[in-house]
Amino acid sequence: MTGLVTVLGSGAMTNTINGIVDSDVMLVIGSNTTETHPIIGLRMLKAVKKGSKLIVADPRRIKLCDSSALWMRQRPGTDGALISALCHVILRDGLEDSSFIEAHTENFEAFKKSVADCTPEWAEAITQVPADQIEKAARIFAEADSAGIYYTMGITQHTSGTDNVCALANLALITGNLGKPGAGLNPLRGQNNVQGASDMGCNPTYFPGYQRFDDAAVREKFSRLWGTSVSERPGLMATEIPDAIKAGKLAGLWIMGENPILSDPNSDHARRAFEQLEFLVVQDIFLTETAELADVVLPAASFAEKDGTFTNTERKVQRVRRAVPPPGDARDDLSIINMVSKRMLGSQGGYTGPVDPLYHTVAPFAADVFAEITTCWQAMAGMNYERLDQEALTWPCPAEDHPGTPILHSQGIVRGKGLLSCLSWSGPDELPDDEYPLVLTTGRVLYQYHTGTMTRRSPVLEESAPSAYVEMNPEDADEL
Repeated sequence: MTGLVTVLGSGAMTNTINGIVDSDVMLVIGSNTTETHPIIGLRMLKAVKKGSKLIVADPRRIKLCDSSALWMRQRPGTDGALISALCHVILRDGLEDSSFIEAHTENFEAFKKSVADCTPEWAEAITQVPADQIEKAARIFAEADSAGIYYTMGITQHTSGTDNVCALANLALITGNLGKPGAGLNPLRGQNNVQGASDMGCNPTYFPGYQRFDDAAVREKFSRLWGTSVSERPGLMATEIPDAIKAGKLAGLWIMGENPILSDPNSDHARRAFEQLEFLVVQDIFLTETAELADVVLPAASFAEKDGTFTNTERKVQRVRRAVPPPGDARDDLSIINMVSKRMLGSQGGYTGPVDPLYHTVAPFAADVFAEITTCWQAMAGMNYERLDQEALTWPCPAEDHPGTPILHSQGIVRGKGLLSCLSWSGPDELPDDEYPLVLTTGRVLYQYHTGTMTRRSPVLEESAPSAYVEMNPEDADEL
């Protein structure tokens, strides 16, 4: 997200899911799309049947490779070098979109110089992708009228993740593949409301609407809106929290809808850290492995038991409506936050308004919060529940008579001009050595979701994928 916001001004998928079938070329990198996003994967396969060319870049042979025009099998952690080499070939052979670059980008000359030495041969030595495949991929991508880039955590979950995203943005910018159908730079979000959470500032460096935390005027704006003085100190990234606990900098933690004991890159490290906390609260719909360590467990409501909105991967805001009341003592997340804040702050906090006895909902209700969102972020200023009850809307939607914006940057790059980034290649922080000679890269399966908190409780899904497995080269396996 940070990379896209920096270079384009918006941290989201630029194009639509249905528009995938309009692509002349699709570059899928760091995404096992048919497993992690099966509906989007079906759109890609439909596009191939219509004549679209599919380029896959993945260390592992995934299902999409069977339908691809080209599969580049890069070494794990070398994506940035591969992408820079694609840009090198495009500029070397004059395949760039010069008019788009002139009108919609900045820093081009410095960028061109930065990839001058990123030859296919240079990249082959790093990535193990043959130079002729890099040449072919660059030509296929650059010569297409519309070429879309699709990626997920195989690109972002690296120490160089931000650079990887900026490199992909470079590729889209120099070929003019922004602001038009069938093209774009498209991060596929891993869950139904990841985009919505990002939009609302679930990141320690941003307020809602990607308004920067380090901007004093923005802090003042939200201080006025919320009737308090917001902190000048940024928070911690999720991966920084265990270290902060171990260092004695964090004594209490409130976890909502997350199971880091299983999802953290180093689960033993996370467990030891959480056991060191003075106070741990977990808010979830099931007693997860993390909840078992908690001092207090707050039973939450599932998606079918609460009201609100989800914003999906293509920036489409959709209404969510309660179907049934939450069971027992469970409450929706917003009500839990309201009740805790009232008890913490007494008469100065929380809300003393009505309570919905059927759904155990404590005001302010989701509609009230949504109305506040539209006052602090122009991209959603034109949305309200009345409109959303009739149809889903895609931000930016700045006015009530605005239809929404399915394709970002169609009226120009959001930040004014796209920033072409000069990136220097550096390998992964951890490389194989004599003690640890193999690389382990994680993946997903279609039938299980994240840590399995929900899917492992489905007999049908559990029967389809009852356990995890490891794929290994037989020669490596023989040596173990």
